[in-house]
Amino acid sequence: MDNAHAEHELLERTRATLQDLLGPEWEVILQPDQVPGGDHAWDAMLQIKSTDGVYVQMLVEAKERVTPKEAADRLASTASLVRRVNHYTQLMVVSPWISPLTQDALRSNDINYLDLTGNISLRVGRPAIVIHTQGADRAPASHRHRSSKPLLTGLRAGRLLRLLADVVPPYRATELAKRAGLSLPYVSKLLDTLEDQLLIQRDGKVVVSVDWQRLLRARAMQTDLLRSANPMGMIAPNGVKAVLHQLEATGPGYRREVLITGSYAARSFAPVSVGGQLMLYVQEAPENAQAVANELGLMPVPEGAEVLLLHARDSSVWQRPIEIAGRWQVGLSQLAVDCLSGPGRMPAEGEKVLAFMTEHEHAWRKPDLSLSDEPTLL
Repeated sequence: MDNAHAEHELLERTRATLQDLLGPEWEVILQPDQVPGGDHAWDAMLQIKSTDGVYVQMLVEAKERVTPKEAADRLASTASLVRRVNHYTQLMVVSPWISPLTQDALRSNDINYLDLTGNISLRVGRPAIVIHTQGADRAPASHRHRSSKPLLTGLRAGRLLRLLADVVPPYRATELAKRAGLSLPYVSKLLDTLEDQLLIQRDGKVVVSVDWQRLLRARAMQTDLLRSANPMGMIAPNGVKAVLHQLEATGPGYRREVLITGSYAARSFAPVSVGGQLMLYVQEAPENAQAVANELGLMPVPEGAEVLLLHARDSSVWQRPIEIAGRWQVGLSQLAVDCLSGPGRMPAEGEKVLAFMTEHEHAWRKPDLSLSDEPTLL
């Protein structure tokens, strides 16, 4: 951290947090780094001591921000070195906020961590201490910052992330940009971000691996389905089943106008619940929503909607749809993100969709970018 005062405050709050969690029978002592010479990969020494005199020492690195890639590379190397020098000394990373992806990377490398929102993972064998608490899964407003690298939010990011999930690599940024209809500088910067988050791996300039499950979860965490899709609430006077039958009767070409998403689409792959609202994507223009409502016999209502018409603000929503029982649904990657970012029980349905996708990955992931415009056949 650049600001010495902010670092001191972070370290002291770390000590106080652990002291509160462990209680009066433990003593938590924070000492500045006293190792002479050199630029060390830690900022202080933390000692946790029990009443019977048994203690553990931890080297603490205080960071304003830490990425998953940094956790898996430099910090993992530091932790390994610390363990080789002294088996009983451990590394702890502290920060105002640590993202879920970074937490995963730290835990995978047996690195303790603590952030000021309550995300804590501490495992010590002697004295026996196990602490695992969950805090904020999104960065607090005070921790957000402007960056030259694009985030996983927004329409352009959604278009590229779906392409990465749906098509098996290898491929280059130039190929992705052309296929997604995005600028090469934007794609290159977003790929940098995804590599920092350990969501993709590259060999030089070639993307060689995509962790599509974590990629879709990361996208969903930064998305709110109902907020982004501007839903119109409708009631179906003849019932939702009649609407579904009407969608079947409209024929194959109707998929260009309406796609099913949400609980009713998830049920085709993961029948874990019944009921819920029927969610239908329509083209962005308001007159399209009204035309679809008229065609399906729907009536607008201010509350208690049985059907939600969602405005598809980007063409990627229509990419790689799936036909199930004569009705067209969004592609699996779109469905997973929609459910994971939806209300109520939808995130649980999204996890079931991801499980289905994992089991049938060979069936829905395209083997080549040239096939990225084709519907998905299961």
